[in-house]
Amino acid sequence: MSSLETFDKYESAVRGYIRAFPVLFDRSKMAEVWDTDGKRYVDFFAGAGALNYGHNNDVINQAVIEYLQRDGIGHALDMGTVAKRDFIEAFVNKVLKPRDLDYKLQFVGPTGTNAIETALKIARKVKGRKQVMSFTNGFHGMSMGSLSITGNQYYHDASYGVPGYTYQVPFHKYLGDKVDTIAYLRKIIEDDSSGTELPAAIVLETIQAEGGINVSGEQWLRDLRQICDDFDILMIVDDIQVGNGRSGNFFSFERAGIEPDIITLSKSIGAGHPMAMVLLKEELDKWSPGEHTGTFRGNNYAFVASTAAINKYWSDDSFSTEIKEKKAPLVEKRMRQIMEKYPDHIIDVRGYGMIWGCEFKDPAKASDAAAQCFQDGLIIESAGADDEVLKFLGPLVITEDQINEGFDILDNALTKIFK
Repeated sequence: MSSLETFDKYESAVRGYIRAFPVLFDRSKMAEVWDTDGKRYVDFFAGAGALNYGHNNDVINQAVIEYLQRDGIGHALDMGTVAKRDFIEAFVNKVLKPRDLDYKLQFVGPTGTNAIETALKIARKVKGRKQVMSFTNGFHGMSMGSLSITGNQYYHDASYGVPGYTYQVPFHKYLGDKVDTIAYLRKIIEDDSSGTELPAAIVLETIQAEGGINVSGEQWLRDLRQICDDFDILMIVDDIQVGNGRSGNFFSFERAGIEPDIITLSKSIGAGHPMAMVLLKEELDKWSPGEHTGTFRGNNYAFVASTAAINKYWSDDSFSTEIKEKKAPLVEKRMRQIMEKYPDHIIDVRGYGMIWGCEFKDPAKASDAAAQCFQDGLIIESAGADDEVLKFLGPLVITEDQINEGFDILDNALTKIFK
C-alpha cells in the first residue's frame, strides 16, 4: 500500500491533521520532525501544545526509559505509587510553592476535556447552581459538558444533545476596543431582569488559542476576578494549552497577579504523555471518595516524564527568563515583520509569550499559506472561527536559529501565495 492508503482505507473520516499534513512521519527530535522519505520539517505546532518540551527530549526520555527498565508501575488507577509521589512533590515544591499557590491536586482522565468536565462538575456541586458562564471564541474540549461552553459553532450539532445551563458572554475586546465587556458582564449578573441566572462558575482561557490568539488584558483579568469575588462565583482558568510555560510563566494568569479557584491542566503537563489534572482550592474539595473516577486517572509514565521536565526546567527562573527575554521577543518581532511586509493581506498580529498569530484578510489564504509552508518544510496550523489566523505554537525548547528558519520558510511561502 502507498504511504497513506492504510489510513484512507481503514481510518474514520473524522481524521483531521493527516489531511493538512499528508505524509508518513517517522521520527522527531525537539523542534524537528522527519518523514519516511527523510524530509525534515521545523515544528511550529508542538502537538497542538502538548510538546512544550519538544519531541523526544533526552532528559524526559531517559527518565521514562529507566523507569520502564526497572519495571516501574504503569497502571495503578488512583493508588499510591512512587512515580505519583515524586510528581506531586516536584509540582508542589517547584511550581506551586514558589508562586505562593495552594491547591489540592485531582488526577482525572488523560485529556483536557476530562479536566474541564471535572471542573464543571465540582463547581456546580459546591455552589449548588447549574448555570456556568464562558466566553465567545472559547474552546474547552469535545465531550458534552466541554462542548456546552465552547463557542465555535462548527463543533456543535443539535442532535448531540449538548447539555444546557451555559451562557456565553463577550471576551475582552470581542466588541471592539471601546466596549467594556467587564461592565457588561457585571450588569447582567447583578440585574435580576437580565434573563440569566447567577452562575456557579465562569470559565476562561486567559489567551484564547483555538479561538484565534485573543489575549485578555491584565486589568481585565483582575476585574473579572473581582466580579467572581463580589458575586460568589468560582473562577475556572483553562490552562490546558496556554499553561505549562507557554506564556513564559508556568501559568498564563501569573501576569495579572490573580489566583483562580480552579485550574485545568493537560497537554504538556504530561511532558509528551497523556495526563490531565485539576487544581482546586482546598475548601472546594468536596468530593466523596470514589465519587468522580476514571480508569486512566493516573498515568505513571506521564508522572515520571513530568517530574523530569519540572526538575529540568522549573527548578529556577532560567528557562522562563530565556523565553521572556529571548525567544518570545524574537517570535513577536518576526510576526510583526510579516505584517509589515504584507499589509494588504495580514490585518493583525497578536499574541503573548510563545503563542502568536497573524490574521489574514482572506481566511482561504491562511490555509493556502499553511499548506505551502508544509510543502516547504514547516509544520504550522491555523486557528480562529474561520481558520483565519496562522498560529505559532512551537516547542518552548526550540532554538532561536530554528525560529528564524521557520519564519524564513513562512515568509517565502507568503511570497509565493501572494504573487
